[in-house]
Amino acid sequence: MIEFRVDRAVGLPAYLQLVRQVREALRLGWLRPGDRLPTVRDVVASSGVNANTVLKAYRELEHAGLVEARQGSGTFVKASLGSADPAVLAGLRDRLTEWVTAARAAGLEDEDVDALVRAALAENQAEDEQEGS
Repeated sequence: MIEFRVDRAVGLPAYLQLVRQVREALRLGWLRPGDRLPTVRDVVASSGVNANTVLKAYRELEHAGLVEARQGSGTFVKASLGSADPAVLAGLRDRLTEWVTAARAAGLEDEDVDALVRAALAENQAEDEQEGS
């Protein structure tokens, strides 16, 4: 089961942090269709957010077609995201962990890492667009 973390220093609204964590768990295969999300009460107790914040996140996920609320039973994953082979994902994650370790050793902070990753994604997208045109 997913354990939510809410970082109030991030600058991203808490409900969007919850939504992002579910979407990431779906992409990484940590959540699968049929899995039950934590109850609103459990999320409130573990993360300290307001119940309305959790409900807002769950409603957004429901509107995206990713989860469904079952009256009296809870909220369940309805669809998955991503289609990458779990073994491929695991290998990439290992390599990324090594890269992050090297970045930390070089003195990079989270914001530096984010900037580098976004720049690499943008460059890759531009290359794809040039090849496609």
